[in-house]
Amino acid sequence: MSSKRDELVQKYAAHVKEKFGATPDLGLLESVAKGLGPAIYNRDASTVSGTDDKELETVKKNFLMKKLGMKESPELMDAIKKVLATYGTSERTKYRAVVYYMLAKHFKKEAVYK
Repeated sequence: MSSKRDELVQKYAAHVKEKFGATPDLGLLESVAKGLGPAIYNRDASTVSGTDDKELETVKKNFLMKKLGMKESPELMDAIKKVLATYGTSERTKYRAVVYYMLAKHFKKEAVYK
């Protein structure tokens, strides 16, 4: 029997494939989803608003700096905006797990989840 999280990870994997043209690393994707905890089940918390600067700051501070241990730099926000742009403005549901996954890949920080 598959859990709700497994179903979400499959949905995220489909987004990685369709929106980013990348083969998803399911282990990493699952670790990112686990790391987000109950937020992935909350409609609002499970997505990232690409037009909300405050939210983009939160992604930068809480994920890139705290979780991935990155130093404050303009490169961080550039990467977030690049991932969101690749995700596509037409895609209204930008899953937080997918955004975090792509950022972890971008900065080659997959080891944080190992």
